[in-house]
Amino acid sequence: MNVVVTEPEYKKAEQVFQSTTEMSCFPVPQEEELLAESIVRLEAKHAIVGTRSYTGALYDALPEGGVIARFGVAHDGINKIKVREAQLYCTNTPGVLSNSVAELTICFLLMAARPVLNMTNCMKQGQWSPQIGFELSGKKLAVIGCGAIGKRVSQIASSGFHMKTIGYDICELDVEQMKHEYGFDLIVTEFTDAVSDADFITFHISLTESTQRYVDAEKLNWMPKHAWLINTSRGGILDEKALFTALKSGTLAGAALDVFDKEPYVPITPEFDLRTLENVILTPHTGTTTIEASRRMAERCLLNLRYAENGEFGKMDLIARPE
Repeated sequence: MNVVVTEPEYKKAEQVFQSTTEMSCFPVPQEEELLAESIVRLEAKHAIVGTRSYTGALYDALPEGGVIARFGVAHDGINKIKVREAQLYCTNTPGVLSNSVAELTICFLLMAARPVLNMTNCMKQGQWSPQIGFELSGKKLAVIGCGAIGKRVSQIASSGFHMKTIGYDICELDVEQMKHEYGFDLIVTEFTDAVSDADFITFHISLTESTQRYVDAEKLNWMPKHAWLINTSRGGILDEKALFTALKSGTLAGAALDVFDKEPYVPITPEFDLRTLENVILTPHTGTTTIEASRRMAERCLLNLRYAENGEFGKMDLIARPE
């Protein structure tokens, strides 16, 4: 059985894809037309894909009963209506990348607290220029979105750095569990209560119609001027123009971003280019890019394909199935 894997994802877990004996995995271009052509040429039944948005040719190329396996959790790039219409299945890989994304979030906290990048650049230019930072201990961290990643962030921040963590989610939460198992000091039901006196605000929410541009100018104005905003979830939840304005004007102290509205990053307009700001930390959507997380995602993708081949659809991590 032939399976196509988009090249960036294949490279992240090449050993896993090469070692499977139940199917033949082929690295193929991630651009939709080329991906579809590869599926037809290789007579592939299933496709493992990344974060790209797929709108048409992919769904037409796969045979009925085929699987589009998302290498990751977020699936806003997959058209679930087309999946159902084409009589396909679509899966993702929940629970296997939480630690990786949470650790990057903690890395951002540390980078914001201690200006390591600036001091490194100064040292490389021959300048001895110590810069003052601050401790994380005792600082308030607002965790917006208390799923697996948000809970892991709170665990690390509260137990490792003795930060005060405040949780907010649109879903009802077990307050006692959140406090005792994940270290939250407080669970609130209003966004304003979470961010009003926070030192850091980290986002871990899915991108849906209701969360598109969720963090707009109004919500940014609710945040303290000394606060840092961190986003390792999805770029589309942020109004990047409003964020640029807040950072430029000093309404917000800084931002650390791993995800963007357009990837690779392209500014909304040249005059709102986040790369021009000194109080911004930027990484190229690398939250899940660790050896361990990549291996686990590849293994979960292949497991979902095995379940599909065995007709064990109830065991699959389904996000869409045939009508």
